[in-house]
Amino acid sequence: MGEQVKELYSWARRRKFLAAIFVALTLMVGILIGSVVSGRVSAVKSATFSGTNATPLAVPDPIPASNSFSGIVNRVEPAVVNIATTQVMEHRTTSRRRRAEPDNPDDPMQDFFDKFFDGQKDGPAQAERSLGSGVIVDKRGYILTNNHVVDQATKIQVQMHGETARYTAKVVGVDEATDLAVLKIDAGKDLPTARLGNSDGVQVGDWVLAIGSPFGLQATVTAGIISAKDRGGIGQQFQRFLQTDAAINPGNSGGPLVSLGGDVIGINTAIITGSRGYEGVGFALPSTTAISVYNQIIAQGRVTRGSIGVSFQEDLGTNAITLKALGAPYGVVIEGVEPGSPAEKAGLKGGDVITSVNGTAVKSGNDLVNPISLAPIGSKAKLNYVRDRAQKETVATVEDRTRVFPNTAGRMGDHPNEDAAPAEFGLHVQELTPDRAHRVGMSTQKGVLVTDVDPASFAEDIGFGRGDVIAEVNRQLVSSLDEYRKAIGKLKAGENVVFKVLRHQDSDHVLTVFLPGVVPAEDQKQ
Repeated sequence: MGEQVKELYSWARRRKFLAAIFVALTLMVGILIGSVVSGRVSAVKSATFSGTNATPLAVPDPIPASNSFSGIVNRVEPAVVNIATTQVMEHRTTSRRRRAEPDNPDDPMQDFFDKFFDGQKDGPAQAERSLGSGVIVDKRGYILTNNHVVDQATKIQVQMHGETARYTAKVVGVDEATDLAVLKIDAGKDLPTARLGNSDGVQVGDWVLAIGSPFGLQATVTAGIISAKDRGGIGQQFQRFLQTDAAINPGNSGGPLVSLGGDVIGINTAIITGSRGYEGVGFALPSTTAISVYNQIIAQGRVTRGSIGVSFQEDLGTNAITLKALGAPYGVVIEGVEPGSPAEKAGLKGGDVITSVNGTAVKSGNDLVNPISLAPIGSKAKLNYVRDRAQKETVATVEDRTRVFPNTAGRMGDHPNEDAAPAEFGLHVQELTPDRAHRVGMSTQKGVLVTDVDPASFAEDIGFGRGDVIAEVNRQLVSSLDEYRKAIGKLKAGENVVFKVLRHQDSDHVLTVFLPGVVPAEDQKQ
């Protein structure tokens, strides 16, 4: 038993010695491998950052990316001014009562205004201030801007680009019809000016710059393009705009719209917006119009326009269906003739189609208005027109528009409220009895009276209104309900129809209006 124990002890000692040798060998191999790998990694790192033949980068000298716009701005901007106006507002209840019309004292809105303003207390006068822009066009200090910038201002101050001084300006003259005004400042020195160009040469897509003081931020420049020309229906009759997407905001009004040639080709005037700020649609009055207005104002203090005393609506007066029905190849259908006007003296009547002025064809409202408005007062205008499908000619003497169309008050009397059965095309009509004719100001007229128009009907779509008198349907006279029903009964779906309508105007005379359309299908008549 003792020998066995000794052998076991001896075997254990040998195993322990072998295990120790094995562990030592393993440690030595691990150290050796680690040293080799570390050396290789160090070698790799040393090779990567030992140096390259790359050239270091350098910061270049500052130069403009493009100098095409900056050169224009440098030439024009010194002539652009900031205009600050002050208006004293009187807070007096009695002065704010809305005046009732002379022949309609029972104004339905009068009670509302009375109740609202009667609740306002008298208070001290307060000053309201506004900002706009302008452009110097004469070195002696004459400035073009918008009339609405200086309208009713009690104090006008002008600040030039780069200066802190403010100059008090006086109004030389204004033209409400184009919303232009001319101001004069005395700076005691020659002032920088901008050159007005010819806006007729501007094309849609041309680059333009707008310069002004939006929100009072002086010397602000924005860029865009001309997005439309000859844009009407935005302002008054004599305003045909250049449309641009250059940013125009409150405060830009009266500032210049500049071409890449450095010429002022427009005076920034208006925007269309739902937020009172820029939304991509701005309008500038063309420089050709501004030049004409400016020259008249500095010469006589006001703008004089010629007129012969006719009125029309562009869309209705040039409608192809109406012109064809009246036997005219082109032209403008006049709705009314002002009593005592040159047109009346020349024999023109509502419903006539004017086809030319002084030998030039009339194919739009501008073709009729422009040559007459620009003609010297007292000159003769040769007019060709169509009446009852026959060509006729007359001569009218051009008069001052303010004399031909004086400001007149007066409104058409109340329309009758008699109930009427639904009829074709959404028109409710009744006999034009003497009593009804008197109530709608049509005592000497014949036809059938429109007492109501259904909403969203064919009649509403083509422009009928309560109080209209239908005198003809496709040139067939209508003087009674029977004649009206017979004329309507002849119409077929898809064919053209033209209604001759007599319409009472505010100035207490009757317009002749033609309402054209295409007869709808049976299920679309109501």
